Amino acid sequence: MSKIVDREAVRQAIEKLPLFSSNALELLQVIADPDHELEDVVKIVKFDSALTMRVLKAVNSPVYGLIKEVSSIDRALSYLGERMVVSIAVQENTGQLLSKPLEGYQGEQGDLWRHDLFSAIASREVARYAKGDFDLDLAFTGGLLHDIGKSIFATFWKESSQEALGQIEQGAVSDYLMAEQDLAGLDHTEVGYEMARHWKLPESLQAVILHHHHPAEAIECMQPLVYAVHIGDIVSMMAGCNTGSDGLKYHLDPGYEEFFDLSPTTLAEIVLNAEEEFSKAEESLRS
Repeated sequence: MSKIVDREAVRQAIEKLPLFSSNALELLQVIADPDHELEDVVKIVKFDSALTMRVLKAVNSPVYGLIKEVSSIDRALSYLGERMVVSIAVQENTGQLLSKPLEGYQGEQGDLWRHDLFSAIASREVARYAKGDFDLDLAFTGGLLHDIGKSIFATFWKESSQEALGQIEQGAVSDYLMAEQDLAGLDHTEVGYEMARHWKLPESLQAVILHHHHPAEAIECMQPLVYAVHIGDIVSMMAGCNTGSDGLKYHLDPGYEEFFDLSPTTLAEIVLNAEEEFSKAEESLRS
């Protein structure tokens, strides 16, 4: 079967993407450094007036129920945490991409952003059960960006999405990612990886984006992070927070057991905690 997606057209679409702002990129690089301090994040936000305004608006939204208005970034970050600041920065830089309808996945406007936000929260919850040291906020950031490739791939994929579902139902392919490869010659993780390279995102985030469906393929030192997002992604789908027709059409890689202590009970707790935080985060980011 001839491949229907023109790789050159995809490359050109990626090249046309505006770059991340220098402050947003610096923020992601700081978060990716396991030795960073909260003060490093504060410094970046303080020198970005637009980000400062969004952060203060979020912390003073009714959802947090603060009696006294917060006017300093230091106090705002103590309430919100790094993850909310990262969410705001990513939303500022990719908002149009993450909010548009996903035609190839029958996804509604905003579905991709909601799925990524839920996945980010769930990935951070999963990271709490790590057997070794783990940067919780980096897991969150990885979850927030893991499916970014769908924002561009969906446009090129819309002619084949129904055929992909047919292939899965007939057992011709094992999951949705394999259907994308079979019908298009590439998949949303590859497109996302090229977007991450275009934006010069940290290598750890590039690895998450490329390998989140097959985390064992990531280099060894990055596997714990990629597995955390892999599980967070599936938890998001289990909770009904999908990007459309591909929901729950991927396999869980049991290799996560090497890195995380998870049981049916802890997974249920992760889902409940993620649902609660997601509602709060979505409301404050919308305000």
